[in-house]
Amino acid sequence: MTKFNNFDFYFITDSDLSKNSIYSDTENAIKAGCKVVQYREKNKSKEDMVKEAIKLKKICESEAIFLINDYIDIALECNADGVHIGQDDVSIETARTLLGKDKIIGLTVHNLEEAVEAERLGVDYIGVAPIFKTGTKEDARDPIGVDIIKTIRKNVNLPIVAVGGINKNNVKEIINSGADSVVSIYAVLNSDDVYNEIKEFINIIKRCKAKWPNLILQEEI
Repeated sequence: MTKFNNFDFYFITDSDLSKNSIYSDTENAIKAGCKVVQYREKNKSKEDMVKEAIKLKKICESEAIFLINDYIDIALECNADGVHIGQDDVSIETARTLLGKDKIIGLTVHNLEEAVEAERLGVDYIGVAPIFKTGTKEDARDPIGVDIIKTIRKNVNLPIVAVGGINKNNVKEIINSGADSVVSIYAVLNSDDVYNEIKEFINIIKRCKAKWPNLILQEEI
């Protein structure tokens, strides 16, 4: 897998939580070192979403991967780098047919079986969710805990993005369990400084990843 790697923090826009705008939030996320931006919007018209997506795509340019949540038609219209979809959305096969082989497709999974199937279907990364209880998604399932990350890491060779209730107090545990990246919508957008909040997340994640070889060695002993 070469299209989706070398990332630590995965930023998702949320117009309802943003204290400024999704555009300034995205700019600050990129300045802080974020390499992945997902546009997620549920309450606007498709026309407005396309306009916002086009503007966000320009902000990301060559600095960050730009993905659209759910809507393949919007991804195609704004020439996004790919999409992120859920278990109840369009099938991976259909998404790949519509987007082509060079676009990125991410899939939310909730257990090992779904993760194994995602790899078989050829997705580029998986979002494992919700790790902890989250209030940013109305239809969120019950928390599945950190141990599922360890289980998936041992059985699936895909980048893992951990999602749900993650903050700077528990992110170390998430990364040390094998996640490549994390999403933290509320903790970031509820802060007064999106740039510094993401910067601190990334610094913690990088320090954890620097210790990965020792963690693996300890497990093998």
